[in-house]
Amino acid sequence: MYRLLIADDEALEREGLEWIITRMMPETFHIIHASNGREAIQKADEYRPHIVMMDVQMPGIQGLDALKEIKAHNPTVKMVLVTAYEYFDYAQQALSLGVKEYLVKPAKRERIVSVLQRLMDEIKEERASRGEQLAIREKYLQLLPLAETELALAFMSDRTHGREVEAQRLAELLELSWQQGLALVIALKQADASNSTQAAEDRRKPIADTVRGLFSEQIKDRYRWIASPLLHEHIVIFLFAREGMEEDVLLQELRELGTALLKPLEQRCAIQASIGIGSIQTELEGMRRSYDEAVFASTYPSSWGRICAFANLQHPVQEEYKRQGERVSDEAASERSYVELAIKRIREEREQHTYNVVERAGAYIQERYQEELSLEEVAEQVHLNPHYFSKVFKQQTGETFIDYVTRLRIDKAKALILEGQFSLKEVCYMIGYKDPNYFSRVFKKVTGVTPTEYRTR
Repeated sequence: MYRLLIADDEALEREGLEWIITRMMPETFHIIHASNGREAIQKADEYRPHIVMMDVQMPGIQGLDALKEIKAHNPTVKMVLVTAYEYFDYAQQALSLGVKEYLVKPAKRERIVSVLQRLMDEIKEERASRGEQLAIREKYLQLLPLAETELALAFMSDRTHGREVEAQRLAELLELSWQQGLALVIALKQADASNSTQAAEDRRKPIADTVRGLFSEQIKDRYRWIASPLLHEHIVIFLFAREGMEEDVLLQELRELGTALLKPLEQRCAIQASIGIGSIQTELEGMRRSYDEAVFASTYPSSWGRICAFANLQHPVQEEYKRQGERVSDEAASERSYVELAIKRIREEREQHTYNVVERAGAYIQERYQEELSLEEVAEQVHLNPHYFSKVFKQQTGETFIDYVTRLRIDKAKALILEGQFSLKEVCYMIGYKDPNYFSRVFKKVTGVTPTEYRTR
């Protein structure tokens, strides 16, 4: 039911409008009365009407002034100007307020209904549009954490070849530039070593959320950053430096930030930690290098429980780090990089989740292939963004959504035709097509023969 505010200083005018509206459009409006501009503003604040019918000439605050005040507090309200005078006298001011409809007293009932119906149609369209926008925004916000995780894993992975395009797309989705940045590794050690494996697993997400929350509190909006999941007792934060930022200034700020993180971690999560900071780098390979340096710094023997920047390690130590990297073969490097196994595990879990999602989608399609199925409907059933669902569906099945549904329907049609119990027109309707001619064309495209030829064979 729509809320309608009728503002007029003449009670007979208000009651006459209400009488017409309630009889011509029963059970459509909850009607509120106001006898002057001040009362109209107060009632509008209290009831938040969908539509306001405002008389122009009233004692005290005039109609247009009242509409201006109401519009300021309720931007979506629809406004109808009611006047005993020619509308053009007020047209310019009314249009500037967004008034698109007017009634000249005495208004015919058909005119009143027509105006209100148009406004209700506008409200419905705007609601639908807002609903779609909110749904898109909700899906977008659901994708952001996944995009952050994927980009962090791309920076951390040994195998960066071929991932530049993927990383760039993720960065565009997150609206960030990674032309230069660095890695900050928070290596964690649980104070309570008696925790079971399951208990430790149960604590992983809260710990990661706490670390990200603490970091967000400290960094505020000074820098853009993304964080990895908790992998093998360490979390990686990739921080993107402002252009022209001096490394010494940034490192000093990160040391202060790290100091502010260590104590709350121990107090809130009973966790001791070390923080390693890599050097400022550029591009995908550079971010990987900064991550390696941060891991090395966080696990350096004398750095436990402290903050250690790779740039501040003595030159011989840095040279030893470089020599280690040169001596280790590609295979050994993969084994040495303890995060690779975690990345592999995460992606395997995601692939299994994707497989399960596609299985559920396939079962839903099998149940409803006779109906007018859309990709959006099936994506909604498995709680995925339609674009992403379309992508993973084709990856898992080897077919597009349309091709999959078409093949399923034609397979069912072939089986029904071979049974011989139904006419071709009945088969057409039974598998979800409404036009026998269209069904025949699709059948021939898939099988190479018409339904009639198939039955004859």
